[in-house]
Amino acid sequence: MQIPESLAQKGIDNISGFPVEGFVYGSGPEYPAIMLVGEAPGETEIHNGIPFSGRSGKELMKFLEMVGLTREDVYITSAVRSRPYRWGEKKERDGTIVKRKYNRAPTAKEILAHAPLLDYEIENVKAPVIVALGNIGLRRLVGPGQKITECHGKLIKGPVLRLDKDKYKWTEKHYMIFPTFHPAAFFYNRKVLELIHDDLLVLKEFLGRDTE
Repeated sequence: MQIPESLAQKGIDNISGFPVEGFVYGSGPEYPAIMLVGEAPGETEIHNGIPFSGRSGKELMKFLEMVGLTREDVYITSAVRSRPYRWGEKKERDGTIVKRKYNRAPTAKEILAHAPLLDYEIENVKAPVIVALGNIGLRRLVGPGQKITECHGKLIKGPVLRLDKDKYKWTEKHYMIFPTFHPAAFFYNRKVLELIHDDLLVLKEFLGRDTE
């Protein structure tokens, strides 16, 4: 399933002028085992056009395997489709200082710019559960007051936020949301890995999958 080109172009136009680059489509079948909502693409993704194909993506594929799934079984998307970046400096081996782009979290306005894209996917991708990867994906779906550290590994049934003109409103339809940590979270805190594994056991049980 892929969003219409006209909608993609609208998203590109909406986010023009922000410090972002590239555009990555969501990817996966119309009837996936789960739908994954991440934060935004990184440097690897904007060059190959494949969501979650960089360092975080490699970890995500390991997590999917623990649940008995592959990339082909799931629909992968994100709150923002362009890479948000900030300029920074990096010291090369020869001592030269060069400027380069680093990933950063998307702003509220950038998330708003691409809200119609995610709205379309949520409405048209028929997944039994939407997995929110990290706080950005979680808050885009169920509101700014939520924290992954407080609700990870718990199934949340209810409406999700949808952009209506210039404001978010709750959908009439209810969805199953499963929050867990972003795959990159344990790069900075190794203790998170155990929590992710515990969450995956809950998700596996919900999906009724047996990988033995």
